[in-house]
Formats: sequence, structure tokens, C-alpha cells
Amino acid sequence: MSNSGNRTGGPVLPSKQEILEFVNDNPDRAGKREIARAFGVRSPDKPALRDLLREMASDGLIEGGRRREPGSIPPVVVVVIDRVDADGDLIARPAEWDEVPVPIIRMIGSHRPGRTKRGKAPSLSTLGIGDRVLARIRRRGKGFEASPIHKLGAASGTVIGLLTVVGGEARLLPADRKARRDYLVASGHTGGAEHGELVVASILPDARRHYGMQQVEVIRRIGHMDDPRSVSLIAIHNQGIPTEFNDAVLAETKKAHPVNDPGEREDLRDVPLITIDPADARDHDDAIWAEADTSPDNAGGWHIIVAIADVAHYVRPGTALDKAAQERGNSVYFPDRVIPMLPERLSTTLCSLTPGDVRACLAVHMWIDKNGEAKRHTFVRGLMRSAANFSYEQVQVAIDGASTDDLAIKLRDTVLAPLYGAYAALKTVREQREPLDLELPERDIRMDKQGHITSVAVRERLDAHRLVEEMMIAANVAAAVSLETQKVACMYRVHEEPDAEKLEALREFLASMELNLAKGQIVRPQHFNRVLTAVAESSDSHLVNQAVLRSQSQACYSPINSGHFGLNLSRYAHFTSPIRRYADVLVHRALVRAMHLGPDGITDLEVESLAELGEHISGTERRALAAEREATDRYMAAFMAERLGAEFTGRISGIGRFGAFVSLDETGADGLVPIRTLGDDYYNHDDVHHTLVGERSGETFRLGDQVSVRLIEADPLTGSLRFELLRDGKPAPARKGLDRKYLGRKSGKKKPGRDRKKRR
Repeated sequence: MSNSGNRTGGPVLPSKQEILEFVNDNPDRAGKREIARAFGVRSPDKPALRDLLREMASDGLIEGGRRREPGSIPPVVVVVIDRVDADGDLIARPAEWDEVPVPIIRMIGSHRPGRTKRGKAPSLSTLGIGDRVLARIRRRGKGFEASPIHKLGAASGTVIGLLTVVGGEARLLPADRKARRDYLVASGHTGGAEHGELVVASILPDARRHYGMQQVEVIRRIGHMDDPRSVSLIAIHNQGIPTEFNDAVLAETKKAHPVNDPGEREDLRDVPLITIDPADARDHDDAIWAEADTSPDNAGGWHIIVAIADVAHYVRPGTALDKAAQERGNSVYFPDRVIPMLPERLSTTLCSLTPGDVRACLAVHMWIDKNGEAKRHTFVRGLMRSAANFSYEQVQVAIDGASTDDLAIKLRDTVLAPLYGAYAALKTVREQREPLDLELPERDIRMDKQGHITSVAVRERLDAHRLVEEMMIAANVAAAVSLETQKVACMYRVHEEPDAEKLEALREFLASMELNLAKGQIVRPQHFNRVLTAVAESSDSHLVNQAVLRSQSQACYSPINSGHFGLNLSRYAHFTSPIRRYADVLVHRALVRAMHLGPDGITDLEVESLAELGEHISGTERRALAAEREATDRYMAAFMAERLGAEFTGRISGIGRFGAFVSLDETGADGLVPIRTLGDDYYNHDDVHHTLVGERSGETFRLGDQVSVRLIEADPLTGSLRFELLRDGKPAPARKGLDRKYLGRKSGKKKPGRDRKKRR
């Protein structure tokens, strides 16, 4: 399809007829985003496209059934309460919805029952997660708001939590920190679980409530709360991550055998490829090697090989193994375990590039010039033998000349030094490209064999990390370029430009800090980098990095290439981690087909379903990130529970109506300072400038402020921490009632108590 807009300086948009044809041909995926991608509409023209779609909707061209504008919701609809957001608001979704994405609906209304033409409307205080509500919907900006009309009951489902027995009565304390209520375990339905056990329980929607609590029955026992290894199990069950492989998958895995004969593969066994991974890595799927290019037309250039485990050789389309890998989408990593995408015989043995073992691989030869610019590349199927597996720290120490490791010393000049030479060239082209350069420290949780946390620290970022990263990026770009050149369908890694609304919110926030983000032009990564550079040495650096991160779109997988904004690349595909990402398996199969490297390439059926596969694995990636974040928070709470009463320094990392979040300098742990504990004042929340401002004192708390706090609560079940603010080493004075005269000025004729309750 071609863009039909031809006005000089105006937006480049498809015609109404072209949009209608696309909607008719793609009835299940014809949202604004898909239309924009199909016709190459860029960010500056998207508002005009939105207006065009609205015009077509008002003309009746895309109304009704599947031809209406995707994303619209009837004025009255049944919604299900999904969660409680950071501001304490109830967030819902339509009970029946077949489109992607699912609309996010914020519930609004009173915390007291109201009246409607049909009777009493439910108050927000009576609604909780899982409840079904008939609601009146209205659009608010880019989202939706819903006013409850009638509560229809609770949706059946499951809840994970801690079983407690008090006075012979069993109750369930939810592991979700946003849950508003506990549950009563129905008599005789504990499933054999005892006090202190983590369990999965089924909500009984038709059972009578007891003391206002909904009843549940235990359907699965997870483990005891005292066992630190149960922490990750909560996240695994909470996110619905598959943990077991069925008999068919295990049978196929058992039949798999190593490849020992090169046959038509390129023999790379004598090339000293090495793997560089974290010290605690559980699998090794990428190996690298480099040498100076001696060809006369590329003086100072480099020849690089990136060899990746040939997972596609073992995981064939349509097999039980393939279906299991597709369902999982990716591996999920926790401090104490990994939930692999592939069975262990593949992920840690046949497809792991362990030193000295012969392994099948899919490799790319890349030639770059002295400035890192790509000259040419070629993909081959090969047979390799890793010369060594090093940690990032081992490589860095060796290249710095301080290693005591015999193998690292032996390979320093012949293997490591050329790799760093090639990296220096790649670094040059990276600096010219100017990708988004965020500094986001990672927490490194170390555990002993029993699962107890021994230390928590910020993970150090070394040149060795950047070396591997740049070589993986170069290989991923080469994969996308080859598939595009050969006109074979590709699963791209897509990262779109930031949303205009998020950008405007970021600009307002930066303006409050006297920082300027370019306006009135197409925003590029370098515009963000200038802001980040301006604060790099200041106390606001972490805060601004987080704000810029929140303004970015979420990366996803799609067969439609929209480029990668963060990396500032026009095409990008994940090729380098097929052990842990199904997207990479699809890219490997596509390369096998494009380069005629075997009969096990991507199938026509897979090509036809790439859009659906992209949506699915984007979802499993989000699921994995949520589970990993959940587990990390709970482990941090367990670690901090032994330090109740301790004092820490930190920075305010979040501001809400309910208080301030503080991120500790020492561990990066996040906890809440409730607003009622900030001091003897009432604090108003300014969501534009991200501040809490005292009404009487004018005292202001803002993002990035350095504060001292004392830990007063740590809950490993929910992963939450609570702090109290310290001033000169002492807690802030308790909030007292305000002067009646002062309240009168603020609240008119309202009674002080009522006004105070409202402000809370």
C-alpha cells in the first residue's frame, strides 16, 4: 500500500478508500496503530490520522460490527475490576472484549451509595478486585472513566495468599498488595493446608459473605511462608506462568542428540569463540570472536563472528516442543530459579555453548570498517566448540591486566584484545547513531544454597557488558537486514516513538526543574540524551532518567517494521537468544528459509500468523517482567524485614495522593512514606509538578529530594515496605487537627471534620 497524502508540508495519510480496504482485509487487527503501521504514518501525522478515523466513524463508514473504529466502548457496559492503581483508584476492563489492546477504565464516583433511576448505585468502597459492575462509560482524554450503576457480583477466579488460622477460623491474606480485603476460607475447604502456608484458592462467587468477607476454597498448596524459595512461587502462580512440560514434550526432548558431524555446516570448531555471561548464568547461547580484517580494501577494519545456539535444529515447527516454547514465549528469571522456555536437556545441555563441547550453531560473519560501519555479512549454519566461558568481571579484569585466571591470561592477547578492538570500532558508530542513553541501575540479589539473601547491591556496569551488547546489536541488525533483503517475513523488535501526551507531561515536569526538551519538531533519542547529559553529575540524575523512561513507548514484537526508537535503528530483530526467547527462534527459522540453510525454516502457516504470534509473545514478555519484579520486591521485603527500625538515606522516587515513595541509596529498595506521617500539616498533591505541598507550612516534597527515613514495616507476603520520615534523626511530628479559622477559609461552610476526611 502506498501513502496517498501529497500536500506540501501537510500530513501524509492514506485515503478513506484505502483505509476501508485495509479494514475489510484485516477485520481482526484494524486499530489505529495497525493502520498507521500499514501506511507508514509517522508520529507527527498520527493526530491527523486519528481525526480522519473519527470523521469516517461519524460518517458511518467504519461503524457497527467489525467495521467500527476499534477501541470504542458502548455507553453502558459490564466491567470487571482488575486492580488498584498507584493512586488507590479502581481500574477495570470490559467483561467481554476481543480487541487488542484492552481498554483501561478508571472507576469514578462516591465512596457512599448514590441513587439512580433504578435504585441505589454502589459506592466505590464496596467494590473490589474481581467484582462485575454495570457501569456508564465516558471517554476521558485517551482513556475511559466509568460510573457504577449496579453491582452484579464477583467474577469467579483465584487468589494467592497466606492461610492463617485464628480461633479455629481460617482466613486468606492476599499476596497482592493492592487487594482491599481478606477472604474467609469456607469451612472444610482448607485443602489440608495449615497455618502459615502459601496457597492458591478459588473464589466462591455464589457463597454467602461472612463478616463482609467473600469465601474461598483452597485448591493448591504452594509452600510454607518460612521457606524463602516460596517467594518466587507466589509470582509464578500469580502470573500464571507454566512450570511443567507434558509427557509429549519430554519424549521429544529425550530423542534429541548432539550434532557431531559438520556435514553441510561450516566447521568453526577451531575458531576460539568464547561466551561471556553473568557469573550465575544458567545457559550460554551466544559466543563471539573477532580478528583484524586483512583485506586490502578494509584497512583497520574487523571480521566478527557471532555464533548462536541452533535451537531451530531441535525445536521444529508444529512439534510438541514448539507448542510448549510458543506458549511460554520466553524464560523467566528469578534470584533463586529459572522457569525455562525449553526443557533442561536442551536449555542447559544440547543448546548451551559450554566450553569444550561440540555444538550446532547459527552464525553470522560480519565485516566492519575502522569506524564500525557495516561492510557486509553472511549467515551460516555451523559446528563450534567454545574455547572458554568467562564472566563479565573476569573479562574486564583480564583486559585491565590484573587477572590471575590462567585461561584468561592465556587468551588475553589472542582473543580478548581483538574483541575489544572490534568493540572500539562499534562504539564509534554507536556514538554517531546516538541511541537513547539511559542510566538505570539494576539490583543484584545474591542468595545462598538455602535460598536466603546474602546481599543486595547495585549491579556494576562494565565495558565487558557494553562489548557483548554492541556485538549482539550488530548481529540483530544483520538478521533484520538479511530478511528484508531476501523478502522473507521477519519478527521485528519494534519500539515506537513516545506518545505525544506522555511527551507533553515530561516537558512540563522537566520545565519545573528548569530543563528544556525540544518542542515543535520530531523528537529523536539525542534530544533526550541532551537532557540526561545536563543532569548527569547532579542529584537529579536518577530522577530524570526514570522520568524519561516512563515517557517511552513499550517495545514489542511485530512483523510490521516501525523501527526501534530507543536504539535509533530503522530495522531490528532479536536473533541472539533463542534458548530464552521464542521471537529469536522465529528469526532463526526465517533465516534458514531465506539463506537456504535447511528444510526446517519458517513455514507458510507461521508467516501467516506472525501478527498473532507477535502479540502473544509481547504479552508473555510483559508477564515475565511483572513476575520478576514481583519476586524481587518480595525478596527485598524479606531481606529488609531483619532491619526493622534501621535508618536509611534515599530519594523520593514517586509522589501520589497517599504519600511519597522513597528509593533507598544502599539497596534500591522502594517503600512508602504515608502522607499522614509527613508532619503536622495537610499536604496537597500536584500531579503536574509531582509534589506534595503543605497547606499551612508550604513545605514541599518533590521527586528526587534526598531524605532520611526509618523502616517501620516490611511485608514479604506483599513485597511492600513502609517508612517514616526523619528530620534531624527524629520522626516528623504526628499530624494534629488544624486551626478552625484556617479550615473555615479553605472549606467555606463545611464542617472541619468533613473537609478533613475529604483531604485524606
